[in-house]
Amino acid sequence: MSYLIPFIILITLVVFIHEYGHYYFARKYGVGVSDFSIGFGKEIFGFNDKKGTRWKFCLIPLGGYVKFFGDRNVFSQAEQEELLKKYNKEDQKKLFVTKPLYQRTLIVAGGPLANFLLAIVIFSGIYMFVGKDFTPAKIEEVSIESPAEKAGLKKNDIITSIDGNKVQSILEVSMFINTGSSEKIEIKVLRNKNEITLFAKPNIVDGKDTFGNSIKKRIIGIKISPVNNEFNKQKLGPATAIYYSFKEIWFVIKTTMNFIGSLFQGKGDTSQLGGPIKIAKISGQVIEFGLLAFLSTVAYISISLGLINLFPIPLLDGGHLMFYFFEKILGRPLKQKTQEGFFRIGLFLLLSLMVFTTFNDLKDWGVF
Repeated sequence: MSYLIPFIILITLVVFIHEYGHYYFARKYGVGVSDFSIGFGKEIFGFNDKKGTRWKFCLIPLGGYVKFFGDRNVFSQAEQEELLKKYNKEDQKKLFVTKPLYQRTLIVAGGPLANFLLAIVIFSGIYMFVGKDFTPAKIEEVSIESPAEKAGLKKNDIITSIDGNKVQSILEVSMFINTGSSEKIEIKVLRNKNEITLFAKPNIVDGKDTFGNSIKKRIIGIKISPVNNEFNKQKLGPATAIYYSFKEIWFVIKTTMNFIGSLFQGKGDTSQLGGPIKIAKISGQVIEFGLLAFLSTVAYISISLGLINLFPIPLLDGGHLMFYFFEKILGRPLKQKTQEGFFRIGLFLLLSLMVFTTFNDLKDWGVF
């Protein structure tokens, strides 16, 4: 139960924002919305607004949907003629399928865009009102016979870059090392006012994260300390805070894509993939560290949800955007049977991923 409540709050927030992105652009372009649902299955409670939309919370809190007027679900089938015959001219204007391609594209992309916007708001708020750490990362100690020593790293070196990521905070060193996917880590350090580039091959060891969960850690054998033993946290102005928020989002996107690439190459650690159970566990653990940590987690989950939904897999937003790309190239929508074939493939892929991540989650809990 201690995990369930934070999980429901987290998933409800990121799903609501995602679906509201679809809803906002649908309303903007005159598309009728019959249902706005958080969750699936039986309705627990809800209400109707003045525009005829049913806002509701359902029993299974693992997603949500926006149902457009006249459609079976959020996105219409390619074959339109039979559908249009069922409605008068006034109602036809409220149908999703009658809208220009660019409007349908924005309606579909609105969900992921809203997720990225939520992350920007959260990160910007934290940077403006709490502050962002800018403490330089100085190497206090290099372990004997460690990858760091073999690479040539020395005490008092100041780390300026890891794998092309500029190190602006002592807190980023471990993150950049552990989110890398290459066999060797490129490390740039400042030594006697000269910048030196070194390469270290990390050791992969079994370890624990901050919450005690088992993970594979990449270590190079260094101890980091702040320069002059002083931490430098600064509150940022709005423009600077937004800038660093975009940088954070880009880092998450880049890291995720690199990880997916490593999976296709057979180099990625599939044990790190998780699903709703893992998210529930993390959300429950994070809330114990306070509101700030929880909000940061909401932002990262929101970025991940937005990014995943842009993958060109049918049933996801990216799959529909892929269909619209074909429509733009061909000058017409793909035929219904073609779309249905793609949807079957997408359903198989998503179910396979769901089974795999659930297995990982249960294994992490010691069930297997």
